[in-house]
Amino acid sequence: MTGDVVIRAEGLGKKYLIGHQSAERPSTFRDAIVHSARGWGRSARDMIKGAANVAGDEIEEFWALKDVSFEINRGDVVGIIGRNGAGKSTLLKVLSRITEPSEGRVEIKGRIASLLEVGTGFHPELSGRENIYLNGAILGMSRDEIKRKFDEIVDFAEIEKFLDTPVKRYSSGMYVRLAFAVAAHLDPEILIVDEVLAVGDAEFQKKCLGKMQDVAGHGRTVLFVSHNMTAIERLCTSGLLLDKGSIGAAGPIGPIVDSYLSYGKQVKPSMSLSSGSAVGLTTIDQRNFPSIEFSLVRPHVVSDLSVLVYSKQGVRVAILDLRDQLSLPHTFAPGSYRVELDLRSNTLVEGSYDLGIYCVLDGQTYEELNLFPIVIKATSIGRLPYPAQHRGYVQLDFEAQLTQSEFREPVN
Repeated sequence: MTGDVVIRAEGLGKKYLIGHQSAERPSTFRDAIVHSARGWGRSARDMIKGAANVAGDEIEEFWALKDVSFEINRGDVVGIIGRNGAGKSTLLKVLSRITEPSEGRVEIKGRIASLLEVGTGFHPELSGRENIYLNGAILGMSRDEIKRKFDEIVDFAEIEKFLDTPVKRYSSGMYVRLAFAVAAHLDPEILIVDEVLAVGDAEFQKKCLGKMQDVAGHGRTVLFVSHNMTAIERLCTSGLLLDKGSIGAAGPIGPIVDSYLSYGKQVKPSMSLSSGSAVGLTTIDQRNFPSIEFSLVRPHVVSDLSVLVYSKQGVRVAILDLRDQLSLPHTFAPGSYRVELDLRSNTLVEGSYDLGIYCVLDGQTYEELNLFPIVIKATSIGRLPYPAQHRGYVQLDFEAQLTQSEFREPVN
């Protein structure tokens, strides 16, 4: 390994064997004996060969990781994201040397501290004090190093009152606080943190993120797995997107998070409201805000129509309520309609958003999210009053004008 590369994975793969029971059950006592004997025989062969003993009549190979290759440099803060079952935790276990890869190789330069599961490396019968020294030793620290950091660890974990209590009596939150405090304070060159922070309360999570930023600020490498995209974007500078055990994308964290959030979504040209009617969004105009088009083949009562604005983290930040602007409820005759939206002032900050539609048609409610992506730039409309991290629910000042064009059949 050369240069500033501290982690290099080449063709990494991890295979597990999964056992399945046969759908056919033994119908007689003799069949049951034969079935059991075959299972015992297969288990004995596996033990002799040193292979994993997998229960079941049929054995399936499952690749949790397949052909994973990447490089991470010293000082990188990398977010590893993906859907459940994408292989994130398996990758961290391989990097932490908890499990061996089935194929490929990984090179690591530097001392690793990892927090993958609640209480990893703790002995339940030992006290918090004893486990600090035990866990520190597992991480490769000398007793003198641990003693120098001991008070900081206890203060961060906020367990001084329970320091001499066996950790088997700790709550899951206390476990996490102590485990994270040990891993983060013993000067690792590489810090690996899984989603376990979700166990802690909001104040503790904030403290942990601050500590990870401090670790990264001293030129150390951080790998962070989380489903909290706000935390990922706040902490990380680059990302790896895992998809079914393989690298789906890698690069700067912003585009990686966008890829993750848009995974499996398709921009839908229209939304079916009822038999023979549809509503859809057209292309955005120069003000970076779209118009709404809908076509009706028979009369419909529209009692509510709103445009929903969502951040890329899935948080609703604004609603354009069109009821007053369009004098709803109203019975619309068959035809094609277009609603022009004109923002008088823009309180959306710079960033990417997804638009959705909320509609009540003939007494039935329809809500379709993530219909259309838009990007608000600093020069779009007027002055942006506050930075993106302070984004919250806002009221948009707008005007809407409804026009009706010649009737045409809606496009399905």
